[in-house]
Amino acid sequence: MNQLPSAGVRESGPGLGGPDGLAGAEDRGEGRSGSTARRALIGTIVAVAVIVSALALWKLKLVLALLFAAVVVAAAMRPGVEALRRRGIPRGVGVGIHYLGLLGLVALFLWFAVPRALNQLEAAVGSTPTSGSQLKQAANHSTGIKHEILIGVEKRLKKLPSGTGFIHPALTVTRRAFETLIGVFFVFACAAYWIFERDRAVDLVTSLIARPKRKKVRDTFDLIDAKLGAFVRGEILLIAFVATILSLAFWLIGEPYWLLLGIFAGVFEMVPVIGPLLAGAVAIGVGFTASWHVALAAGLAVLIVRLLEDYLVLPRVLGHAVGLSPLLVLVSVFATAILFGGFAVLLAIPIAAVLATLVDVAVRGKDPAEEETPTVLFSAQDTEVT
Repeated sequence: MNQLPSAGVRESGPGLGGPDGLAGAEDRGEGRSGSTARRALIGTIVAVAVIVSALALWKLKLVLALLFAAVVVAAAMRPGVEALRRRGIPRGVGVGIHYLGLLGLVALFLWFAVPRALNQLEAAVGSTPTSGSQLKQAANHSTGIKHEILIGVEKRLKKLPSGTGFIHPALTVTRRAFETLIGVFFVFACAAYWIFERDRAVDLVTSLIARPKRKKVRDTFDLIDAKLGAFVRGEILLIAFVATILSLAFWLIGEPYWLLLGIFAGVFEMVPVIGPLLAGAVAIGVGFTASWHVALAAGLAVLIVRLLEDYLVLPRVLGHAVGLSPLLVLVSVFATAILFGGFAVLLAIPIAAVLATLVDVAVRGKDPAEEETPTVLFSAQDTEVT
């Protein structure tokens, strides 16, 4: 007869309390701990990669700023290049025509404005002390603000290096000038290449996205491109408008160095918020060297031109090209200057326009295809890429 196991004895086997059951539990524990370790390792690698990438991008911020400037320049030229292409002119020739036109404008400016501006600059420098003894004599015979300025200049001159001490600053200035020239060449070269390669880059990006979202991404890119191009073309018109009108106004009121001040105000129109304020302050300060009447007239001229620009020229020329409020522009300017330096202030509004467009599309759910495409100097058909 088969004997039944005693009640106090339990059979051992898988899943029970015997040796095999203990081994299975240990294996499962080791598997869970190994999986946790792998996840922790992968998470650490990803975090380190993100940090390293962020640091690398931060170190390359100048290159990224120049590349973004090239994209902005390309966006400004694209409608003209596409319009010429529809008339049978290849894109390469169209880009060359735009660059030749830009060089022609620079040459015209150098021929017309620079000689007169240099004459005014020589007159301004000629009326100031040119030696230490003359500066000291002028300071002793002056009073008020002029006396304080001359005393301050005299103290600064005493602290300047002499002899070989000028060699290092001179080399630094020369190197900076060479780097600036290389940066300008880099921007315009990249702008030309971006016009040729832009469509391929957009196709590559959209190919990595799910099909239902590809059209929205492409429309968003086209909207950003149109906004950047319209902004740059509008800024060029505003610079010419401000420089011309203020130069004529300063000439009529008898402002000293009227052409220099007009050109200064036009160029500083590129610096948002701060530029116009600085130009107005300089015009008023120079006006005081003639009389308080001239200073008052200069301030009124700057104010009137600014009002015309804000309420008449800007709505008609730029319209809602970037769609940014004044507060957002002010915050963008100061944030860009703090993060990336003074040079990047020129890119503050384009950067803010890109971020605002992305927020509208990704967060607020706007359809970029239904947004009004800004056009400056070109029709809506010319802004389309074929």
